[in-house]
Amino acid sequence: MSEATPRAGCARAMRDGAPLHTLHPGDVRVVDRGERLETLLGSCVAIVMTDPRRTVGAMCHVVHSRPAIAEVRETAAWGEMALRTMYGGLLARGIVPALCEAWVYGGGNMFPALFVQGHVGADNAGWALEALGRDGVRVLGQDVGGFVYRKLAWTVGDGEPEVVTVQV
Repeated sequence: MSEATPRAGCARAMRDGAPLHTLHPGDVRVVDRGERLETLLGSCVAIVMTDPRRTVGAMCHVVHSRPAIAEVRETAAWGEMALRTMYGGLLARGIVPALCEAWVYGGGNMFPALFVQGHVGADNAGWALEALGRDGVRVLGQDVGGFVYRKLAWTVGDGEPEVVTVQV
């Protein structure tokens, strides 16, 4: 099993006998069939990818769609670095990212009273969809925008990711 950007507090747990990986902002994971990926999203975006046979799954939790400013060290919290890290993990397993399938989640407007349009969540969601399109990755589905938090979970395999929403 390969993991990218491990963080303290993200220790693997078990759920129904399968490894569980909880992603926090800036985390990226590439795991095997049967392993479970979970995260909680507001304005952040999660990209979930898998090979067509669904033997490997990957998830990243993107905080910033725009590049880091010069004074800030770029980490996987930034979109392009998160995507490069996820692609690298897939390639290390012999999976070509452009042949993968993806889902995109998150990008909510967490402050609807302050931002009617042009909020960070919309920027994050738009970036994710554009980046996957640019890289030739087929997006199977998306659940983005709105005024909701999303709890996202996926057990790598034949099913689709599960999303539970909570209104802001």
